[in-house]
Amino acid sequence: MKLSDRQTQIIEFLSSSGGTLSSSELTDRFDVSVQTIRKDLNELSDLGLVRRVHGGITLPTQSRNLSFTNRQVINFDEKKHIARLCAALIPNNSSLFLGIGTTPSQIAEHLIYHTGLKVVTNNLNAALALCQNTTIETYMVGGRVRHTDEDIVGEEATSQFRNFQVNFGICGVAGISESGSLLNFTSEESYLFKAILENCEKKVLVADHHKFMRSAPVKSGHLADFDLFLTDSISPELSTLCDDAQLQVTTVLAEPD
Repeated sequence: MKLSDRQTQIIEFLSSSGGTLSSSELTDRFDVSVQTIRKDLNELSDLGLVRRVHGGITLPTQSRNLSFTNRQVINFDEKKHIARLCAALIPNNSSLFLGIGTTPSQIAEHLIYHTGLKVVTNNLNAALALCQNTTIETYMVGGRVRHTDEDIVGEEATSQFRNFQVNFGICGVAGISESGSLLNFTSEESYLFKAILENCEKKVLVADHHKFMRSAPVKSGHLADFDLFLTDSISPELSTLCDDAQLQVTTVLAEPD
């Protein structure tokens, strides 16, 4: 399922309005019936993107991430354009790490048109996508499979990343704090994140603009740890943080296909 434009706007409006909205506010803002808003809210709630409360909705708790399936539909177009931009920067015959998350998975979908790549990943969907191209050599690390995240984590996976030295390390992130810290949801994610950064030549952060000021409990690094940040758009506050971190930023304007 892909979110409708109105459903995407509801999530953005909810985030910018302090995390709580009434159904009447939404019907007024979007000039639609109560029944239409109720249908939207029920679908968003079923996906775990909002929490229904009496008379409206709130943001879901952020101590745990949403499932991979649910995250795929959030900001889909932004992720797709970031992925296309990232894939265009990767030369044929290069080696790279692809980390966990929906944006790295989208990047894999665009890398299948390359030749001679060597890719190391713990992202199940990325590995499956890369299998479409027989000229790409894909290494899937071993460890514990997380069913809802559709990836592999654990010390075994982390140690296997450390056995490689590659040209590019491509990481998504759960959130970016107001101080420029990069956030994930678990220590296992953080260990993998750091292993990628320690064993690549060029470090690439990929994240849509909604990740700025999104909360998650585990610090995994800082903007200053990366060489390049690819995003769909950037706020003045985040731009200042990147300047202070001497981090190169490349943005892409989403264009219709």
